[in-house]
Amino acid sequence: MRLFGQHYTLEQFLERVGTVQQVGGTRRCRLEDGRETGTMAIEVDTGAGLRFTVLPDRGLDILQASFRGTNLVYLTPNGGAHPAFFEPRGMGWLRTFFAGLLTTCGLTYLGNPGNDGDVDLGLHGRAANTPARQVCDRSGWDGDEYRIELTGIVEEWMLFGDKLRLTRAITTSLGAASLTVTDVVENFGYAPAPFTILYHINPGFPLLDEGSELILSAKSTAPYDDYSASRMAGMREFSAPVHGIREENFLHTLMADAGGRAHAALVNRRLDGGLGLYVSFDAAALPYLTEWKMLGPGEYVLGMEPCNAPCENRAILRERGQLPMLEPGESRTMRVEIGVLAGNGEIEAFAGGINGIAAS
Repeated sequence: MRLFGQHYTLEQFLERVGTVQQVGGTRRCRLEDGRETGTMAIEVDTGAGLRFTVLPDRGLDILQASFRGTNLVYLTPNGGAHPAFFEPRGMGWLRTFFAGLLTTCGLTYLGNPGNDGDVDLGLHGRAANTPARQVCDRSGWDGDEYRIELTGIVEEWMLFGDKLRLTRAITTSLGAASLTVTDVVENFGYAPAPFTILYHINPGFPLLDEGSELILSAKSTAPYDDYSASRMAGMREFSAPVHGIREENFLHTLMADAGGRAHAALVNRRLDGGLGLYVSFDAAALPYLTEWKMLGPGEYVLGMEPCNAPCENRAILRERGQLPMLEPGESRTMRVEIGVLAGNGEIEAFAGGINGIAAS
């Protein structure tokens, strides 16, 4: 493994520590304050500056994240609220939305509240407020590398209704500045079921600040509403917080590189010698990226959101013929890598790769 600028074999590393946890690894804990009380958490430290907190009780989503002590994400006052406080109707989802590094939207619906036939759907689905089961820490040595792996199952099902099972693995390693979320979603029922998923990744201050920039491999972009349409010229640029500003939403259809991966990053060239948060994912499984831009005071956040369908109510997607479906026994696999760009050299290399995709 590579740590602290040097390569170590397994033997060399173990000679220098009493336990892996001296350098990094995982630690289980429980949040114990206010509406967070009782929420299970797993803290992950790669030993290379990347730290993040996984919440098994919140669908194995990821709350806090930092790099070398610098915060990367936006957090709402909700924190890691216990899923018992989930309000599924209307906009009630926002009362437990923590934002953080990853909030999963889906699995059978997302987007704005509204009816789909005789079904009353709230905002963004149930996945982020569903406790995972069979949660396992599979971390251990693989040759000279210490692999960190957390797994679990999140199910959305009901009697006489849709039955989807998400099997999630979050993987990284000692010395890494990135993590990968691998999701396999299966229809374990006996009738076709809608399947929509959106990975709500939420950079915040100080990474998000005046002068930050969104870089992505978009081949086309469409605004979600008239207000956003009027703001498209500056959709990749960011100012200091603005009183009275409204949220902006854009749907980017992304180009893939030679390996079939699409890419996006928020970068701040003035922070810590240059710092960025990137996301890379399989463009065939997740052909879109929704950009949610909200620069209001106290609500100062960017959403970089890979998704398999536009972020619309299920009835709208159904009417447009854009609603993904899973047949009985069918499954889909999504892999989303989230990582740090440390220094302006890495930022420029990433930007050059984006330009190369656009030119190909």
